[in-house]
Amino acid sequence: MPVTILAIESSCDDTSAAVISDGLLLSNVTASQSVHEAYGGVVPELASRAHQQNIVPVVDTALKQAGVTTHDLSAIAVTLGPGLMGSLLVGVSFAKGLALSLGIPFIETNHLQGHILAHFIQKAGEEPRPTPPYPFLCLLVSGGNSQIVKVKAYNEMEILGQTIDDAAGEALDKCAKIMNLGYPGGPIIDRMARKGNPTAFSFAKPHVAGLDYSFSGLKTSLLYFLRKQMQADADFIAHHANDIAASFEKTVVDILMQKLQLAVKQTGIKHVALSGGVSANTALRQAFIEKSQKAGWHIYIPPFSYTTDNAAMIAITAHHKYLDGEFCSIDKPPYAKVCV
Repeated sequence: MPVTILAIESSCDDTSAAVISDGLLLSNVTASQSVHEAYGGVVPELASRAHQQNIVPVVDTALKQAGVTTHDLSAIAVTLGPGLMGSLLVGVSFAKGLALSLGIPFIETNHLQGHILAHFIQKAGEEPRPTPPYPFLCLLVSGGNSQIVKVKAYNEMEILGQTIDDAAGEALDKCAKIMNLGYPGGPIIDRMARKGNPTAFSFAKPHVAGLDYSFSGLKTSLLYFLRKQMQADADFIAHHANDIAASFEKTVVDILMQKLQLAVKQTGIKHVALSGGVSANTALRQAFIEKSQKAGWHIYIPPFSYTTDNAAMIAITAHHKYLDGEFCSIDKPPYAKVCV
């Protein structure tokens, strides 16, 4: 009998379900939430309510696309954390109830671990993608996290550096919010930056020791810069929006890449991966590729569909755990804080 796992991801504002069988992805379905656009950011209570509405149809669609029924499942997997507590509770409660009703194992996964292991997703019917060998370094950048991780095995990861305040994704979102560009801000800044001059303006970069990151000061630097310019020219943002976006984005990318280069130098590991929602950013991908060509890195960039929050990454994590018999007690609660 094949090992077939249903995986559920509901850590923030995307409800996602995926089915994996013997390590091959059969389906990956995601429902996004537009309700937060009016507020310029995710509203936790609205997110959890939307998850309640979406989870049944999303799971049903994932099973149908995979061509399996609940009776074919070997285990149920879910993101236990980190994330928004209300959102996590919806996915975790659904997964626990389904596992109990079917009498099959319950597998918990870490959201950040899933982002890193997204590099090992192989889709049924497609040519296998290259996967990084252990150990490798992973730059994990998302809306709430910025980390450099040394990955020794699927279940053995060491955080070498991380943000001490805000994450790269938060900085890009804040840039868009300050400029009244809409939500989600990261993709908007990315689109505008492609039309702008990345050297038009200069923003202060933080000086943080070691491999840790900081983006809080950069956001403040942008705010003061725009206030000063708009005192002289009320339409400054309208006239220079693309250049501001390009210059700010370049500063964020430079900060990320500088610490990653230092991590490669310190560890001697030249197999380097990029993960998380911000890994979809055009400038970051280009900088990553250019640096690899100059420094001789072996790089791994996930397809765009596996960069944002998705259940496929939870499914591949759960597949490894199932093979090792790493099952979870049904009474284990979700957690909101980072725990890798």
